[in-house]
Amino acid sequence: MKIARFSHGGSIAFGILDEDDREWVVLSGDPMYAGFDTTGDRVKLADAALLAPVLPRSKVIGIGRNYRDHAEEMGSEPPAAPLMFLKPNTSVIGPDDAIVLPPQSERVEHEGELVVVIGRIAKDVSAENALDYVFGYTVGNDVTARDLQRADGQWARGKGFDTFAPLGPVIETEFDVASATIETRVNGEVRQSGRTADLIHGIPELVEYASSVWTLLPGDVIMTGTPAGVGPLVAGDRVEVSISGLGTLSNPVRAKG
Repeated sequence: MKIARFSHGGSIAFGILDEDDREWVVLSGDPMYAGFDTTGDRVKLADAALLAPVLPRSKVIGIGRNYRDHAEEMGSEPPAAPLMFLKPNTSVIGPDDAIVLPPQSERVEHEGELVVVIGRIAKDVSAENALDYVFGYTVGNDVTARDLQRADGQWARGKGFDTFAPLGPVIETEFDVASATIETRVNGEVRQSGRTADLIHGIPELVEYASSVWTLLPGDVIMTGTPAGVGPLVAGDRVEVSISGLGTLSNPVRAKG
């Protein structure tokens, strides 16, 4: 089931994609909290402006170096345990929102990623039960000011600027991690190409590990890591991240000001 959050007619709504892939069936509220009761209204896809499908009320959890080829291109060994960091929820934007380049950085890079959306309060859950706490999956871009990340020695500033966590276009509740491909393009040029099955630490392990540190709340997201091929973004670019079964997240890039 594909779930979207969108604006239409001056209001914001949630909807599920109908069986013909032509209209959004409008829901009575956020399905994560209100379930899947419908209002009886329908909105054509062309008439809906997609927004970030989830707005984390608590946190965006990032996972670093979770593909072997990316760890190698960064000059390091893959970590034995998940390498976690946090991005503020104010970094989240949606489809077609602009990634804004901060003047403090001379090297901002894209990192296309599979994103897990948490649907239930989770604390100290086991890997065996972890998927019971997953609401669905979406596409993300862990935008990173690489020079600041390296200069600071920790990642909060380099990964935490406003607009540095694009999410979308939809949440898919039924997704096969083992069969999906992930690709990042900049101005149509392929920069990253990988398979989500190649995650070093899989979804159950990531949920278990994160919930051993923090209480995960409904709407929290885990950005699961990026394959090799990260590269620079400059003003005027358009970056697209596509994951088979989830769709394409597309964002323009502009300078601040």
